[in-house]
Amino acid sequence: MTPTDPHPRPLALITGASAGIGAAFARAYAARGCDLALVARRADRLEALAAELAAAHGIEAFAVPADLAAYEAHVGVLRAVADRGRAVDALVNNAGFSIAQSFMGVPWDRQRDFLMTLVVNACGLAHGAIPGMAVRGRGSIVNVGSLAAFAPGVAGHSLYPGAKSLMVSFSQSLAAELKGSGIRVTVTCPGFTLTEFAVANGTKAVMDEAPRRFFQTAEQVVAQTLAANDRGQVVVIPGTHNRIAAAVLRGLPQALLIPILNRASAKYHLST
Repeated sequence: MTPTDPHPRPLALITGASAGIGAAFARAYAARGCDLALVARRADRLEALAAELAAAHGIEAFAVPADLAAYEAHVGVLRAVADRGRAVDALVNNAGFSIAQSFMGVPWDRQRDFLMTLVVNACGLAHGAIPGMAVRGRGSIVNVGSLAAFAPGVAGHSLYPGAKSLMVSFSQSLAAELKGSGIRVTVTCPGFTLTEFAVANGTKAVMDEAPRRFFQTAEQVVAQTLAANDRGQVVVIPGTHNRIAAAVLRGLPQALLIPILNRASAKYHLST
């Protein structure tokens, strides 16, 4: 889009939109009257969701099938949006996955795909979207982090805490650089959330043992995140219980915290 864009509605680009938190973001933005560019690998799911939300809310919604593990995948995503005569007014970097194994136990190409998806192409999408937002004097960026961003690295899920803590620091840096531009930047750091991701990242068994009050739905996470972005809050931790957990993770001396976490992740130790 340009400052004289003929489209009356802003466009939200959401990655990882085929399920879970990403699909909840799509529903929330559609309810706000935004057009949608939905990005994920599963084209059939994206197209079904796009059709559903377009019919329900009278918006334009379209699928952008893409594998964000690929080198420079963000370029093709932004080109697909531009080819429709559109640009990004709201960006949600939600796509991601987890590797519930030791670092050595997984081929490097899988570890590289992880970093491309959660870090490199997410940053590339922001880099590509920000100039247009700045020209128009408005826009928003939401990066999906994790409560794990506040935890020290321990065995297993080797890159996950580091990638999520990078997104926290990156979001804070962007917010500082873009102050006064009309662009709001938020990183959301949810804890246990009831989505398919819990099965994929190997945490479902832990969640099954935890009291239900420690869970949130994707819709709860999204509602609190968008409210935070609306008021210009940079770091949001949805849920009171998660804010308490984050305070504990940040406040306890690592000499006490790391042994506790290492005992919980003993199955990933090389010596086992």
